Amino acid sequence: MSIILNNVSFTYGEGTAYEMQALKNVTLKIDDGEFIGIIGHTGSGKSTLIQHLNGLMKAVSGEIYFNGRDIYEEDFDLRELRTRVGLVFQYPEHQLFETTVFNDVCFGPMNQGFDKNEAGLRAFEALRMAGVPEKLYYQPPFDLSGGQKRRVAIAGVLAMKPEVLILDEPTAGLDPKGRDEILDLIAGMHKSKKMTVILVSHSMEDVAKYVQRIIVMDEGQVFLDGAPREVFKYYKELEKIGLCAPEVTYLMEDLKARGMAIDGDATTVEEAKQSILKLFQ
Repeated sequence: MSIILNNVSFTYGEGTAYEMQALKNVTLKIDDGEFIGIIGHTGSGKSTLIQHLNGLMKAVSGEIYFNGRDIYEEDFDLRELRTRVGLVFQYPEHQLFETTVFNDVCFGPMNQGFDKNEAGLRAFEALRMAGVPEKLYYQPPFDLSGGQKRRVAIAGVLAMKPEVLILDEPTAGLDPKGRDEILDLIAGMHKSKKMTVILVSHSMEDVAKYVQRIIVMDEGQVFLDGAPREVFKYYKELEKIGLCAPEVTYLMEDLKARGMAIDGDATTVEEAKQSILKLFQ
């Protein structure tokens, strides 16, 4: 399975006084099983990009291929695409609308055509995967905490058994404990289910710790694309576009500048720890 974007461009308000180009000739390949982080300042094109991946938005030019097929072909089933490429929005309230948590998670499978029993089985499995306590299953979703709502929104997408899971700022507004719980949950699903995960985040520490590949967006274009250690080498270039590297990167660069023989490319606390310990072995 792969998603390929070839010279994809998108413009908001095309032909009006409010015209703004959000994507400019974006070319990318996303392979099966990758854990990708997409970062960029506000307005860089991150959210616009991910909404193209399951056909919620249509490019004004360029092609997008899913499993080798152009999703803009007339006979391509966009509805099926949206079950196979699941998107969890930044604000869970945008996805929650049923009277109970359980009914909300059942909605996706029911919409796929599964009967009530199968939809229920999928909902129970997804809720367990997302770590939603059973005591909440028949509560109104809007009575839940922010972290609980996010788990339910994730479960609603998981119930459709997607091959690709896209999450737009899934930890926004959460406290550190809630953030770590959600990210550990996502990382666990990536490992156990072998699904492709695409995580949009403003947190450099989060993407450095969890993802295998980082795509940096700037002014609607791909600015950098590579492994975290490779991308954060360019921390000075990232600063010029309003971003930064993880705090650990700056610490290690400072120690290296002071003459310590350490790995200046460390991007996580654990990598920094191991690099520093080597000095005393």
